Amino acid sequence: MKNCFKAGFALLMIVILIIPLAACGKDKVQTVKVAEVTRSIFYAPQYVALAKGFFEDEGVKVELTTTWGGDKTMTAVLSNAADIALVGSETSIYVYAQGSNDPVINFAQLTQTDGTFLVSRNKIDNFSWDQLKGSTYLGQRTGGMPQMVGEFVLKKHGIDPKSDLQMIQNIDYANIPNAFASGTGDFVQLFEPTASLFEKEGKGHIVASFGTESGHVPYTTFMAKQSYMKKNPETIEKFTRAIYKAQQWVDSHTAKETAEAIQEYFKDTDLELIETVVDRYKSQGSFATDPILDEEEWKNLQDIMDEAGELPKEVSHETLVNTEVAGEVMK
Repeated sequence: MKNCFKAGFALLMIVILIIPLAACGKDKVQTVKVAEVTRSIFYAPQYVALAKGFFEDEGVKVELTTTWGGDKTMTAVLSNAADIALVGSETSIYVYAQGSNDPVINFAQLTQTDGTFLVSRNKIDNFSWDQLKGSTYLGQRTGGMPQMVGEFVLKKHGIDPKSDLQMIQNIDYANIPNAFASGTGDFVQLFEPTASLFEKEGKGHIVASFGTESGHVPYTTFMAKQSYMKKNPETIEKFTRAIYKAQQWVDSHTAKETAEAIQEYFKDTDLELIETVVDRYKSQGSFATDPILDEEEWKNLQDIMDEAGELPKEVSHETLVNTEVAGEVMK
């Protein structure tokens, strides 16, 4: 009887000890609300981190929301509707220039080139940029990175966007592909997978990559308010570590493997098309292989903004970029 009592008591003590330990484990899981500017294969490493459980491995539960637009994404962060934003770095400069006392800090870069392509209505065997002169060109939103990069590249090739071609910018972002498919414009600046889909369907032909032409730029980064980062340093580090794991995974795996991993986030897109897009972005170095946003990229971003007349003020790298977290997770 005494032995039974001892065994029962020991079992009870084990249960008593296990319950608080389990509770502690649950407490360590941090929910992070992430607002992405759009749903795009361009952000493949983020979806790999979700699909492969890299966030869960770090004790982070990500609640992902697509906010459809840079202004809406930044509003979500500023209003605390989101903890972290995935959006173009230029938005953090716009917010800072407005005199924010709680600036939004870039802490992990996801893409390092522009993600758009120049699509021609007619097939061109030997494309040269001067063929755009006198053409009708469907552009992107004024002040956004796609349009600023587009103008930067055009000027680089000796084309004045205001006088050498007819620039159309009165069409909403979501309707640009439909406008081109309906017959508007000789050339259009498109994201993937639309560019490849148009080429596959014979609606257009990819003739150039703005990402290749413009060089490295912090096109899409994860950012958070300075106050959130100070209050949640461990969460930011765990989040960044998961992203870094995903970046390394994408870099070391084939386009097909990446496409298969992220297909659940693009259920309406054919797997073969996803693979084509991943391969195109990967081959031109669009996916950053680590989360560091360096000073040269930051300078290139501001040069592009300045060239477009959209840089409200020059902001130093150390003011709006934190590389310490990324550096730490890469050790």
